[in-house]
Amino acid sequence: MRITVLAGGVGGARFLRGVRAAAGPDDAITAIVNTGDDLTLAGLRVCPDLDSILYALAGVNDVERGWGRRDESERASEEMAAWGVGWPWFTLGDRDLGTCITRSHWLAEGVGLAEVVRRLASRWELGVELLPMSEQSVETHVHTAEHGRMHFQEWWVRHRASVPAERFELAGIETATPAPGVLAAIAEADIVLLAPSNPVVSIGPILAVPGIGEALRATAAPVVGLSPIIGGRVVRGMADACLSAIGVATSAEAVARHYGAELLDGWLVDPADAGAAAEGVRVLARPLLFTSVDETAAIARDAIALGLGRG
Repeated sequence: MRITVLAGGVGGARFLRGVRAAAGPDDAITAIVNTGDDLTLAGLRVCPDLDSILYALAGVNDVERGWGRRDESERASEEMAAWGVGWPWFTLGDRDLGTCITRSHWLAEGVGLAEVVRRLASRWELGVELLPMSEQSVETHVHTAEHGRMHFQEWWVRHRASVPAERFELAGIETATPAPGVLAAIAEADIVLLAPSNPVVSIGPILAVPGIGEALRATAAPVVGLSPIIGGRVVRGMADACLSAIGVATSAEAVARHYGAELLDGWLVDPADAGAAAEGVRVLARPLLFTSVDETAAIARDAIALGLGRG
């Protein structure tokens, strides 16, 4: 089976570990990863979602923080802060900085981001092919009445999404194109899964890349999404602040309607949202908390079964 997953952030990383555990030995998993969180900091290209997923699949991530490498030191970031360079509230560990330096070096040599990701991923046996959504720079900016326009990371990390967002802007999206391999991963998939990542700033940028949304609506493969909302609450993070900014209620049903029946064939919800429905979309209710890799694998298997008409 060829399984394609759209993912971003910590939730996407945890879900992909479950998909990998659920897959058979002959199955192929491809993850199309959000790069709308990316930024240039102190001259280095930082790709938070790609790195979080890379580290999680490699088993070297910091589980407690949910991002970065475990057993990290932060001497380089401390030195940068002493010089007044970078963002003092956006701290990268030393080995994480090593990844960013390596990526920036290859990009400066003219290597495309998809090949850079392949090189970084080749260090470990991931069991998943990672593809950036685009090789062109697409950065999510947040427009606020209080502080004007800011990079998503400043709004998310520094302000913890406490400043009301008026709207989100995907700078560079008009000229972005799908990264090599992305459209084929969608067209040739047997099933496409939307991880329970933030619908607005993780899955949203992927769908906004010209050609990707169209490919998903045209693919013969069923497309199944997993709700990031349980009982009217976000599972983790601050997706509710993002949803309210675009006029979408914090509910499993509202998110399904946001994606739409033209995109979704199936929608996995928690039993707390068993009544959630979107016209034309098959709905399956089952516990959605990622309590362990085994339970996450069971969730992935149910999502696949729903898409293939077995659920």
